[in-house]
Amino acid sequence: MARQDQVLLLEPQHELKFRAFWVTNLWLAVQYDAGHFVVEIIKITMCPFSDVVNTTLKLSNPTDRNVCFKVKTTAPRRYCVRPNSGVIDAGTSINVSVMLQPFDYDPNEKSKHKFMVQSMLAPPEMTDMEGVWKEAKPEELMDSKLRCVFELPAENDKTHHDVDSNKIMSSNLLKSESSTLSMKSMSSTLDDNEVKKVMEECKRLQTEAQRLREENKQIREDDGMRMRKSNVMSSQHSAHSSHSVVKDEGLSIRTMALIVLFFVVGVIIGKLVL
Repeated sequence: MARQDQVLLLEPQHELKFRAFWVTNLWLAVQYDAGHFVVEIIKITMCPFSDVVNTTLKLSNPTDRNVCFKVKTTAPRRYCVRPNSGVIDAGTSINVSVMLQPFDYDPNEKSKHKFMVQSMLAPPEMTDMEGVWKEAKPEELMDSKLRCVFELPAENDKTHHDVDSNKIMSSNLLKSESSTLSMKSMSSTLDDNEVKKVMEECKRLQTEAQRLREENKQIREDDGMRMRKSNVMSSQHSAHSSHSVVKDEGLSIRTMALIVLFFVVGVIIGKLVL
């Protein structure tokens, strides 16, 4: 028995188009050099499909019955589908979000990815949708297939995007002779709150740098005092040690002289007695 025709209305019907766009990230780099803060804005333009690309698939149920559906793909690791299954009530529709994950795009590689929307009429009393799909007969299933198309952004879009980014950068950043950030040039495009935050952050960094310099100076002074005290104590200890050695040597010499003297006296007394 042939399968039934798809009762759901798909929009789009045959192709899911994923249009890439140029992504430009602006990074704010802050460096401290020679007593000044140098702020630079670094612009990085990413390749196409370096970010998530989202498209929408609309499923409409024009019948008077509830319809179960599933969305399947030949590349499940490349796409995130929400919702990928469910029930569409009679006379209603649902939007399915299909998100293409970032990848390294190769212009020479043609996309062979495909999607399939599978559906079936929901039973009158359905409690277990997974069980319904398992028990469904092949002739009860309906499906529609769509192929994926990757669309690159136009080159003039990139040029226009780069010009807009350069305008933002030139209006936001102005290097003075001292290589410091001019807050007045930033205030032309930033609101007061953002300017205030940047100024407060710069002041905080300057205060922190000053505090670190003072702590470093104090540490060097403390180290110098400790070294001087250590040298003095070492000198005193050396002098005391040498004095003790000399004293001990003097005592030893006197002791030996007394022993020799007692020996000589003993010898003389012995001879007189004999």
